[in-house]
Amino acid sequence: MKAYIFPGQGSQFPGMAKELYEQSNKAQELFEHANEILGFKITDIMFEGSIDDLKETRVTQPAIFIHSVVLARLMGDKFSPSMAAGHSLGEFSALTAAGALSFESGLKLVAQRANAMQKATERTKGTMAAILGLNDEVVENHCENIDGVVVPANYNCPGQLVISGEYKAVEKACKALSEAGARRAMILPVGGAFHSPLMEPARTDLASAIEATAVSTPLCPIYQNVTAQPVTDSATIKLNLIAQLTAPVRWTQTMNNMISKGADQAIEIGPGKVLQGLFKKVDRRFETSSGEL
Repeated sequence: MKAYIFPGQGSQFPGMAKELYEQSNKAQELFEHANEILGFKITDIMFEGSIDDLKETRVTQPAIFIHSVVLARLMGDKFSPSMAAGHSLGEFSALTAAGALSFESGLKLVAQRANAMQKATERTKGTMAAILGLNDEVVENHCENIDGVVVPANYNCPGQLVISGEYKAVEKACKALSEAGARRAMILPVGGAFHSPLMEPARTDLASAIEATAVSTPLCPIYQNVTAQPVTDSATIKLNLIAQLTAPVRWTQTMNNMISKGADQAIEIGPGKVLQGLFKKVDRRFETSSGEL
């Protein structure tokens, strides 16, 4: 069974999706439609911008979404998922590629999400840190015992958990986790404390937009970040999307659940190969590939 997986923030690169644009008139129509929806020529930044240009949240999230969804659309009948999931932002790509959201609705939500998250990061000084080489339970327990806001944010794969919260609390947690035997506990170069309570203003901003958006039944179950469980019900999809901003991305659990439900290959749709690498961390023998036209 094929699991189609969609990357999140961090997979962008200069020149991304330029080859897709040059492939067909259909691709060009989708890219130009994206420019119209966003109100600026994101294609210029994607194709010609620097890595720094692409790091702006208002650009990064829509760019990755566009790249992923256009690729899925161009694959046509080759896009045949038995199940799908996306990492953080990638969940919106997965839902759009699987028909739960229209291209326009998905992109508008992603743009609103990016702007809401940017505003939230400006209100409070937050950050994230990668913790390598410890069991999830050890990291969870230490976070609970730190003064201030610091929580598990991204369960990426066994032995790799990203924490998120107030800057000082994250620093304290890194020190405590290093002393507890972490192979590495390093602050990440990110703009804010994503997937933590510090994103509550963004969750509130985005909730009304999600509630007002039409969501259809996807063509396959979508394993959503908040629960790591397969979902097809539109009302549940909306609730999980709203909760996603302040809840952890349960990617380790998602991968394990997909495999337990029969997935024997994971196909990554979008820029980069980050998610393929995470599947390999779960099982080196697991078959992974990138989506191709």
